Amino acid sequence: MASKKIITVFGATGAQGGSVVGALLKDRSFAVRAVTRDASKPAAVKLKESGAEVVSADLDNEKSLEAALSGAYGAFIVTNFWDHFSKDKEVKQGKSIADLCKRLGLHHVIYSGLENVNKLTGGKLEVLHFDGKGVVEEYFHQISVPVTSVRLAFYYENFLTAGKPQKSKDGNSYDLVIPMCDVPMDGISVSDLGPVVVSILKNPKEYIGKNIGLSAEKLTVAQYADIMSKVSGKIIKDSKIPPEVYEKLPFQGAEEMANMFRFYMMVPDRDVPQTHKLNPNIKCFQRWLEENKEAFIKAL
Repeated sequence: MASKKIITVFGATGAQGGSVVGALLKDRSFAVRAVTRDASKPAAVKLKESGAEVVSADLDNEKSLEAALSGAYGAFIVTNFWDHFSKDKEVKQGKSIADLCKRLGLHHVIYSGLENVNKLTGGKLEVLHFDGKGVVEEYFHQISVPVTSVRLAFYYENFLTAGKPQKSKDGNSYDLVIPMCDVPMDGISVSDLGPVVVSILKNPKEYIGKNIGLSAEKLTVAQYADIMSKVSGKIIKDSKIPPEVYEKLPFQGAEEMANMFRFYMMVPDRDVPQTHKLNPNIKCFQRWLEENKEAFIKAL
């Protein structure tokens, strides 16, 4: 029997990479090479026990990247702006991986990309954690790497952390503080990315060269709040906050996030039917919340 083609998965112990590794191991069509910065940490050891080859590599160390990609048929690549808050650094890391993929002759790269908002809006909006990925996405295409870029919508998981509803002044209810006015916002569970990537890898002819916007469904903030109320039994309302007020909130990255929501209000291309075709078991928001009800209530 021919040995299985190797897929190198970056960020293997993170949310996106972890979902991809899990789906590949479950599908068993490919051999999995899981890349993490520290191969000795418990999450990495667990991956090894599950059947993945685990290697350590650093996005700033080309030698380690080359070792991680050598001999691989394909790769899933994700970079993390929030590690360093630098667009330039993210672009440098992404381009260096793209060059390696080209030089090593990978047959199919799945890149976790996003739009270059600054370019699309003619400089009116800057969303650094999108823009850098947009530059890298374009570079992959420019240098003719066989790439499919997947652009994720707003993660449902954000509702458990930074995007969780805030206790209102009356103390009896919660406000969902998301500046989208009444424009529907695409959402997805990051845990549903893995099966999407497996489907793309199995159909290279159909997807190489494409940028695919992923979304499980589009809901207004009021609809998200209604579902949260229904599932949690708490009173949760859309705060109706405008971006101009949101960007002045006292947390790091408030302006960056306000601009992201301004871009979301322009309704970027996220393809719900295609996402469901790529992962037929994808969770709508209500199902996801019901499965994560305990964690959600605990987060409030």
